[in-house]
Amino acid sequence: MIRLYDTALLCEPIDMSKAFGQIENTYFMGMHIEHFNPETATGEIHWERYSRKPRLDFGKYTLPFTATESWEFPAYTESPSFPFRLEFVDAQTVRIRLTVRKPTLEPRHSLMLTEEEIPVSQDWIIEQQDNDHVTYRSDYGSVTIMYQPWRIEFRDATGKLLTRTHHMADQASILSSDPTPFCFIRSAKDMNRSLAASFALSPGERLYGGGESFLKMDKRGQKFNWFTYDPLSAQTADMYKPIPLLWSNRGYGMFFHHSCPMTCDVGHHFDGTNTIYIGEDELDLFFFFGTPKQILSSYTSLTGKSTVPPLWSFGLWMSRITYQSEQEVREVASQLQEQRIPCDVIHLDTGWFEHDWRCDYQFSTSRFDHAEQMITDLREQGYRISLWQYPYFMPSNPLYEEIIAKGYAISDGNGYIAGEDAILDFSNPEAVAWYQQKIAGLLNIGVSAIKVDFGESAPIHGSYYSRQNGWKEHNLYPLRYNQAVSEITQKVTGESIIWARSAWAGSQRYPLHWGGDVENTDNGMAASLRAGMSLGLSGFTFWSHDIGGFVHQSPRELYRRWMPFGMLTSHSRCHGAPPKEPWHYDEEFVEDFRKAVELKYQLMPYIYTQSVVSAEQGIPLLRPLLLEYPDEPGVWQIEDQYLLGTDLLIAPMLEQGMTAREVYTPSGEWIDYQTGKRYAGSTWHHIAESIIPIIILVRAGSLIPHVPVALSTAWIDWTAVEWRHYEATDSASNKYDWQIALPVDKHYSWLTGQWIDKQITIESTLSSSENDPHSANEKKYQELIHTWTYRKMNS
Repeated sequence: MIRLYDTALLCEPIDMSKAFGQIENTYFMGMHIEHFNPETATGEIHWERYSRKPRLDFGKYTLPFTATESWEFPAYTESPSFPFRLEFVDAQTVRIRLTVRKPTLEPRHSLMLTEEEIPVSQDWIIEQQDNDHVTYRSDYGSVTIMYQPWRIEFRDATGKLLTRTHHMADQASILSSDPTPFCFIRSAKDMNRSLAASFALSPGERLYGGGESFLKMDKRGQKFNWFTYDPLSAQTADMYKPIPLLWSNRGYGMFFHHSCPMTCDVGHHFDGTNTIYIGEDELDLFFFFGTPKQILSSYTSLTGKSTVPPLWSFGLWMSRITYQSEQEVREVASQLQEQRIPCDVIHLDTGWFEHDWRCDYQFSTSRFDHAEQMITDLREQGYRISLWQYPYFMPSNPLYEEIIAKGYAISDGNGYIAGEDAILDFSNPEAVAWYQQKIAGLLNIGVSAIKVDFGESAPIHGSYYSRQNGWKEHNLYPLRYNQAVSEITQKVTGESIIWARSAWAGSQRYPLHWGGDVENTDNGMAASLRAGMSLGLSGFTFWSHDIGGFVHQSPRELYRRWMPFGMLTSHSRCHGAPPKEPWHYDEEFVEDFRKAVELKYQLMPYIYTQSVVSAEQGIPLLRPLLLEYPDEPGVWQIEDQYLLGTDLLIAPMLEQGMTAREVYTPSGEWIDYQTGKRYAGSTWHHIAESIIPIIILVRAGSLIPHVPVALSTAWIDWTAVEWRHYEATDSASNKYDWQIALPVDKHYSWLTGQWIDKQITIESTLSSSENDPHSANEKKYQELIHTWTYRKMNS
């Protein structure tokens, strides 16, 4: 990524690739295996010393690599050897570890992984070995270690080369430093060592993931930093939620298990090489074989799968910057009721304490006369309360002095706080306990969710309780922050729910996250969709964003188009500069707004069921087409339409004045949800919008459960489920399978069955709370489904 200014600024993203172009640093190339034990998969890599040497040719200077002797006194190792090893996690996952400083590889635990001990798989065998190489194979692929020159090759089960490490001997350019080979540098500035892990890219290869990226989903040709940052935008390469996971359409993925700053150059500087510049002296890489879904499932098996948030969280969240008083909040609730707009959450942003932005975890007594009673009254009407807060405490905050006195703030290592604000140190268990007590005080009076805002600016120069500096803690800060709020919310309310902006690998365990401060523009809307799909391809099941945009008042036409897209994501919040409430526009807009919200509430059984399935598999609810149809070449470039679960294809209207658009339908047959018109698969169609300004297509053959519209998910009548059957044209069966997740208290029950000649039967029930197939009350569910209905949707 090229920035518009070259000035050192506080918390600026760190481009680790720059150090690899500096002439004063010493370079060490991974050249050959010193020795290797195939049985234990351990050995040593010999690294040879190089430097960048100025070269004049044809009127220009370049800085190619050249082998060099040391000029150091007293004598130091000229060209060192350091250990590396392979660990076989399961049949689809191999871990590659190496160090370029220590004589041994020490145990490496982290918050990112869910298990202290990584399992050892017996699925891999030594297929071949001789004096030149050793090959390990499982049912999913093979890994070959070549000794001279040192390379690691990864192949799929058919023997096709997926990728391999890039050795100095592989240089195809005239310039020996293009691309950067697999190497490490020793910095002349501080003697720290950093790695460049380089891998070959193939023609036509595409890479995905990387976090909540607002740019193109295909990362080929891009360069970006894995460094949490508040970009104040949704249209740059910077990310609130960078995730060090990349996976390829060739059938492999890579998770870089680090929290230090990293820079990812996916064929940006040199088209044929993917180079990850890692800001530490170790490589800890998990390599996955498989399809996109298999890769995400493997990754989330390591870092954690999302829990399922409570049903009410899937309803509408009504918000703005910001509701200022109890009277205002009650008025919003009253208007929602009067306008018959379904809603489950009213969110209070920065203004619920006495002074705007001065978070002290206390409702303003001058503007909220009876805060606890207000929360109770609104709950009886079907509304939950969500509250904003953040972990930065300015000097005027009454908690500032207490935080500093107790040592809960991140310091600069010299006895001062690291910045102007006292920033809570979530690596300090005592600070976490203090903070959670404040959050618990709000949850105990009936607040249902906490907005986990900010978290991207943990000082890189800071000194942390963990005894790690900001170099390692900066990116971990969002993960610690997410965990702290999620765990106390779960403890007090029994529900897994936060509303967070920043994230790191592992944060998907703590749903949910939203897309930050998006512009109120067509491009902002399109970027939000790309970001949501990209985050989903990085292991997150649930995601939301600010419907209509955040920065300014939402233009009416844009807000109208954006609303159904926002409702057809896992979670839906209207938030940003006021007014956001539809009645501040006009009656026609209120009607359009209501229809979009009602659409989601009718589809709530489908959305909730698909959410449960997605969370269990570790895949996103909002899916790019490539996730469900990876064998269709045409879908890999589509980033302006998506699947909501397995059966609904959604194509938003992304441009002003647009009333129709081109839509790609994957294989099979597709039926317009609003008009009933049928479309053939594996081709493009020009489709016009209907009453609701969005294209919704249903996969033919689907059974989609609906319920009557309720003003809150608390009032949904689960005895009135209607199964709408979008029958395929060539269907001749009278028997159809169904499945549904029914919310029960703070858990859910999983029911499966069949419709046979329009008669319904239950085959199995499973309770999520006890994982016991006999725990569900069969009689209760038989009575429940007795009133369910079946409806064939004819064109």
